[in-house]
Amino acid sequence: MLPSSPLRAARAIQSLVKPTRQSVTSTSFLLLGRESPRYRLDNTARTFSHAAIVGGPTRPYATLKMTVPEKMRAVGIRQTGDFDVIEELELPVPTTVPGNVLIKVHYAGVNFIDTYFRKGLYPIKSLPTALGGEAAGEIVALPSDETVLGDKDYKLRGFKVGDKVAAYGFGSFAEYVSVAWDKVFPLPEGVSTRDAAAALTQGATALTFVTEAYAVQKGDTVLVHTVAGGLGLFFAQLIKARGATVIGTTSTPDKAAVAKAHGADHVILYKDEDTVQRVLELTNGEGVHAIFDGVGKDTFEADFKMIRRKGTLVSVGNASGAVPPFPPLKLVEKNVRLLRPTLGNYVFTPEEGRKYGEELFKLVAGGTLKVTIHAEYPFTADGVQQAQKDLTGGKSIGKLLIKIAEA
Repeated sequence: MLPSSPLRAARAIQSLVKPTRQSVTSTSFLLLGRESPRYRLDNTARTFSHAAIVGGPTRPYATLKMTVPEKMRAVGIRQTGDFDVIEELELPVPTTVPGNVLIKVHYAGVNFIDTYFRKGLYPIKSLPTALGGEAAGEIVALPSDETVLGDKDYKLRGFKVGDKVAAYGFGSFAEYVSVAWDKVFPLPEGVSTRDAAAALTQGATALTFVTEAYAVQKGDTVLVHTVAGGLGLFFAQLIKARGATVIGTTSTPDKAAVAKAHGADHVILYKDEDTVQRVLELTNGEGVHAIFDGVGKDTFEADFKMIRRKGTLVSVGNASGAVPPFPPLKLVEKNVRLLRPTLGNYVFTPEEGRKYGEELFKLVAGGTLKVTIHAEYPFTADGVQQAQKDLTGGKSIGKLLIKIAEA
């Protein structure tokens, strides 16, 4: 039976939420009562009638007013341009969206796509804005939309306030980020928010691409450009785990050693060797079954010399610039398949996202995927600028992270 007065309603809620010194601010968020012990009830909850308590005896929840700051620190841009447009911002904490999860960010990942947004290559809805596309941290608030709460895939994720999660959403170089629930992934035991931020975007990209863009099979030979980068190391490990031979390209002997430790069978130093010649030597002149190319403009023409008949060329990114327009007849000579996929279209549905998120973090927790972190950068304009310079300058081995808060 529901309590018959506001005071009893508040006391009922208090019985579900244990006291703590933590507190979150001023918009109504959905908290899963007795499964969410980390946040205290504000006195303002006394203003709610008994209608504020909803749900059955097994999973009651309450709509409460909690204290989260109105403003937050962020690093982003007011205009597009070079590295120097990156600055420290004070932005409003994201407002409540009924289908979103609000996350307090611990770590944010640095990716090439951040530079595309910064330069204006990809459109931005409005400025100023925080940059960053992936985060890991702690759930502060859950969706309130009844349709979401009843969704099968939402229930399977088992979200609770205080849970550690990783999220794929724009604006993660900030203290808080609001993300659609189906782009938020619970972390299993043994996976830290630091490793999750380092693995999510690049790990999920590699996993979906070797599954759907080109389904790597035992016995294949696959070329991975820039194999010692964050994405390249995930590609190497996943391709090797599926029983294929990995050929990689990189710039220095140190990077080559790291790539080999992560599964690459052969590594070509593209500054010192003829990449096309070496690939054809390693494949007895036939070429490779597939190429994963995150370089773009500088390697695109050579890819057609290294791919075998009926091979698959997967354009992964534009590190050297966008691939220029070309006639479709270019594909005819070897019946080459060419794709320019995105992670978003492989995890488009809630079911797809849940499936790949579970698989990815299971691989990380089990040690099949090792997470290599190049460096953590401070949560400042200078820190983000330097991270982007190191990423685009080819100075990094593995993943670059921005440390937003203590985990």
